[in-house]
Amino acid sequence: MSYPRIASFKSAQQFTDRLKELDLSIPFDDQVIRGEDSPLADSLQWEGRRIGNRFCILPMEGWDGTSDGKPSELTYRRWRSFGASGAKLIWGGEAVAVRHDGRANPNQLLINEDNLGEIESLRIHLTDEHETVFGSSNDLLIGLQLTHSGRYAKPDKDTGPAPRPIRRNKVLDRRLGITDNAGFFSDEQLKSLVDEFIRASVQAEKIGFQFVDIKHCHGYLGHELLSGFDREGDFGGSFENRTRFLRDIVQGVRASTTNIGIGVRLSVFDFLPYCAGENGIGLPEVDASTSSYFGSDETGLGVDLNEPLKLMSLMDSLNVSLVCTTAGSPYYNPHIQRPAYFPPSDGYQPPEDPLVGVARQIQVTQELKARHPRLIFVGSGYSYLQDWLPNVAQAVVQEKWVDSVGLGRMVLSYPELPRDVLQGESTKRKKICRTFSDCTTAPRNGLVSGCYPLDDFYRTRPEREILKNL
Repeated sequence: MSYPRIASFKSAQQFTDRLKELDLSIPFDDQVIRGEDSPLADSLQWEGRRIGNRFCILPMEGWDGTSDGKPSELTYRRWRSFGASGAKLIWGGEAVAVRHDGRANPNQLLINEDNLGEIESLRIHLTDEHETVFGSSNDLLIGLQLTHSGRYAKPDKDTGPAPRPIRRNKVLDRRLGITDNAGFFSDEQLKSLVDEFIRASVQAEKIGFQFVDIKHCHGYLGHELLSGFDREGDFGGSFENRTRFLRDIVQGVRASTTNIGIGVRLSVFDFLPYCAGENGIGLPEVDASTSSYFGSDETGLGVDLNEPLKLMSLMDSLNVSLVCTTAGSPYYNPHIQRPAYFPPSDGYQPPEDPLVGVARQIQVTQELKARHPRLIFVGSGYSYLQDWLPNVAQAVVQEKWVDSVGLGRMVLSYPELPRDVLQGESTKRKKICRTFSDCTTAPRNGLVSGCYPLDDFYRTRPEREILKNL
């Protein structure tokens, strides 16, 4: 199967014709308003803080920290780019593990007392760069994403994966070589982990971050807990039990900090695990339906927002009003999580036009926003829109489908996109992310992540030749 590439659409008419052909409802403005009059330049108010515009930088890991969880020069370079981007909301910078066994890779950042100074310096580098380019950081909001990778933990270079799941899953257990319950979290261990998130939040406030994200997405521990329908004990089964981890962390952070905010990046819906079929196109694993997934309908291939809407109500009652929506997992159904024309080396060819995946995320976020207008929603999945991203971003904000437009892969190749749009500059087509997925293929094979095709800095690094062979 093949689909027309976004780069082949040379006019707005061609792009919108394709949307009509696919029967997709994606708001689109023919003309992008530049400068101060742009809807994307409007500010947001959140918990007494001003967010200066409607662009957000999503968490982007580089797999380039040190073995003890400190940033490297590559990490600093990426955070400086975030500061120079022009976006006024920085969602966590990247995922930071709250303890060693929760790291997703041996080079993931780790927040502890020994590393506090270096993690604080990331925020300072970002802020200084922002002030150099824009003069002030008074309306810049910077958070830190806190995580435990759970099932996808791989903290040490020499020992390989060290999964810490919370439930059995026939397909995912097989993929990770899990054959018994040895690494599974007990209720008591989860209660101890709650304390680690609270401790990390206290430390994040100490070093100047304005909010923490309690990560609940992409198959990691917080997200898997939401799907623990068949888990017994205090953290499984009922909706109340499956959300206990989040509730206990939020209440503990509130009691232990002075003024730090809380956000949640959430996989709002999930599908069955996919694999490559005989022709390389993704299809659901034949025995994948033995487990249920948060936000999925009874088929495992459609969206059911009943529980996600209940979770929004719970978050509202907890005064957690900052939500970043995403979907699925990069490990088992990446086509719904990050729509792309080109899959990573361990992926599969998209089973649908990636525009369908973009529309699905936009529409789900719109429904949540309509039902919970008090919450501030940051949307994801926009990078695949490529040249037409500004047109859609302006339209979804203007029509109140979302409050802030999140950018992920796009800022690896073109970090200045928000700045160019807001300052009235023409977008630079040669820097626009074409979803080649090298930024994923690289870390899948133990290399640092970056945009090797379009960023001259990474294009000239020795990893480029290794990546080409892969």
